[in-house]
Amino acid sequence: MYKSNLLRKFILWLILIHYAVVGISQNPTMTIQQQITAWQTTSGFQHASVCIAVSDQKTGEELFVSEPQLSLVPASILKVVTTATALEVFGPDFRFLTTLAYSGTLRNDTLFGDLQIIGGGDPTLGSMYFPENNHFKEDWIKAIQDKHIKVVTGNLIADASIYESQMIPDTWIWEDIGNYYGAGASGISVYDNLYEIHLKSDSEADKPTRVIRIIPEIPHLELQNEVLSSDLNSDQAYVFGSPMEYKRIMQGTIPKNKSDFIVKASIPDPVALLVNEFRKKLSANGILVSGDNRYEKAKLGKDQSVVISVNKSPALRDIIRVTNHESVNLFAEHLLKHLAYQAIGLGTTKEGCKFVVQYWKDKEIDMTGFFINDGSGLSRFNAITANQMVTILNYMKTKSVYSEDFFQSLASVGNGTLTGFSLESFPKGCLHAKSGSMTRVRCFAGYLNSISEKELTFTIMINNFSCSQAEVLQKIEDLLAELRKL
Repeated sequence: MYKSNLLRKFILWLILIHYAVVGISQNPTMTIQQQITAWQTTSGFQHASVCIAVSDQKTGEELFVSEPQLSLVPASILKVVTTATALEVFGPDFRFLTTLAYSGTLRNDTLFGDLQIIGGGDPTLGSMYFPENNHFKEDWIKAIQDKHIKVVTGNLIADASIYESQMIPDTWIWEDIGNYYGAGASGISVYDNLYEIHLKSDSEADKPTRVIRIIPEIPHLELQNEVLSSDLNSDQAYVFGSPMEYKRIMQGTIPKNKSDFIVKASIPDPVALLVNEFRKKLSANGILVSGDNRYEKAKLGKDQSVVISVNKSPALRDIIRVTNHESVNLFAEHLLKHLAYQAIGLGTTKEGCKFVVQYWKDKEIDMTGFFINDGSGLSRFNAITANQMVTILNYMKTKSVYSEDFFQSLASVGNGTLTGFSLESFPKGCLHAKSGSMTRVRCFAGYLNSISEKELTFTIMINNFSCSQAEVLQKIEDLLAELRKL
């Protein structure tokens, strides 16, 4: 009898263990917690910092929050904060303006005065992302011809004073600032503030490459080319040089046996480039400017200048969509500086950062541990918690009157920065997010619809891993796939 009771208890114990194990395996929250715990002992993750937050949009309930909530480097997911702030402040229909005007007196076909290009902080003039904004010089020429101006006795003036003269943030690193993604924001920007260096490489590795052309042509550029051919089939070339300086050194490698390989770099002085190109355009159309190129504040006011033409940028909703889909650093930096211009009358990075922090504090969001040094996330001095990011994302989804414009600015799977994600795992637009990456940093933030039709807001941030970016990306994708089961 005693043995029989023991046997029954033992069988009951086995049954309870079985159902407990099954329950755990069927509980997505436990599975997610197990995955995160396992990360800490996975090769390449032992010394990494991980910060995660997941919430239910409708209820605001925290479904999963890693502890402690660390302030980590966000990389490009910081653009979510910058674009959200700009959208809230300016509205989706806002457009940047670039004005062509003249000062002085117009008699017959002669302007006794100056021709003025007055910058309004538009990042899209001549941009590859907005081809419709590439004909601005032709529009200016036509506007001048409509005034029957053939001679300008004064100077060609470019006024970029809407923003500070320092184009790049203090905390960007030397490796970045000479390259296209390190282009700084100017009161007058053009061609995405980048130029193309076209290279020809040898059929063998470790051989010198040759520059075959530069587009657009940069007057006074001194380019020292030290790039070699390589067996690696990727762009490993970097351009080094400071803003406003024309000496550039190009080092690294490009794939071997390329007849025309393009490396993109940041324009040293976009204002000077535009003025030089526009002067050539004027001359080609029979319009003579007798004076010099000047870079100074224009003479404004009803009695001092006459507007000839106003160029409008695409609507802000379209600009932020490109900013987040394609992760365009330049656009984000323009938005940050324009927030400062709106606040104090001068676009500076420092004041833009202050504005962003205060804006979200005023929304009663705890910004303790939030550090911002630029608008794009290129600075390694930036830091944010996953909880802060999720709170801002939740605000934009549930409280902002521009919720849909913001939502559409985030890439879906198969598009933009989410091109590599599996459509099978994330079908029918269930995932919209912004990614961020730099050396030893990988982050994602956005919105995810679960299989049970829960609407989730999430942020996943990982810093200082020692494995490959591909391995980290796969773990994040697996985790998001588990979140879909909630």
